Amino acid sequence: MRVLITGGAGFIGSHLCDKLLLSESEIVVLDNFSTGSINNIAHLSKKIKIINGSILDNGRIEKLVKKSDLVIHLAAAVGVFTILQDPITSISTNYHGSENILIACAKFNKKIIIASTSEIYGKNLNQPLSETDDRVMGPPQKLRWTYADSKALEESLAFAMHLAMNLQVITVRFFNVVGPRQSGAYGMVLPRFVNAALSNNPIEIFGDGSQKRVFCHVSDVTSAIVKLVNCQEAVGNVFNIGGNEEISIVDLAKLVKEQLNSKSDFIFTPYEDAYGLNFEDMQRRCPNLEKIKKFISWEPSLTLRDIITDIAQHKTKVLYPK
Repeated sequence: MRVLITGGAGFIGSHLCDKLLLSESEIVVLDNFSTGSINNIAHLSKKIKIINGSILDNGRIEKLVKKSDLVIHLAAAVGVFTILQDPITSISTNYHGSENILIACAKFNKKIIIASTSEIYGKNLNQPLSETDDRVMGPPQKLRWTYADSKALEESLAFAMHLAMNLQVITVRFFNVVGPRQSGAYGMVLPRFVNAALSNNPIEIFGDGSQKRVFCHVSDVTSAIVKLVNCQEAVGNVFNIGGNEEISIVDLAKLVKEQLNSKSDFIFTPYEDAYGLNFEDMQRRCPNLEKIKKFISWEPSLTLRDIITDIAQHKTKVLYPK
């Protein structure tokens, strides 16, 4: 099977390459390396085809999709800092780039998995969040929500094309995917905490730390994606993919410090100092996983402690190679 992975040099994409190579798939990665890194896939350079390019290049997208059996669309402008610093480019990339991919897949009748986000749910207080729950968004002037809005449009276009054109699409909504190779540069909390703890530097918590989240190891996430690819009943559906251990951010910081035997202190930074005035957060974000469990019998296998250990071991190898 020939698989095109957009954003394949990113954190999730690189692990998905690892996973798919186990089934002897032929993999083509398309990435512009704006947030992805060649280091993530350097170990695979002789096993996969790597193309430096953009999902906004419609001509190239058509050629690549036509030659593929499956498309996994992960490419996007991601991370709170990225969205807030350049919302115009982020919106264009996330919507128009996805539009190019979806239209090409419909034209050539290719199955596609699109990566959406838990951001879709916004500030909905109905926890845990189910796939059919309402979206509760802040005002458009709070640019933090532009990512959620662009991904919602992507989901809507994909579903409309499924109904009108029989597009073979499966949508997945990620809830805080974490693991080795993930960078903390774009606001991702767990790699930031682990990096600080390993260096005994202050662990910086945005807000008061009472906000609650779940975290899911990238290995579990990629396993779910592969199972969904092989589940024909999943076509036309959307699935939450996330962890099942809810924890407050301040308790996460304490757990990281304790587990890594760190001497780090905690510092609290107000949201407006971390992100500026265009940011707004939500207090809880926890997925209902009953639907994906029903379709493919999937649930996360690695605990939060397992995740912290794995990230720390990877960071240690990178920082202190033998």
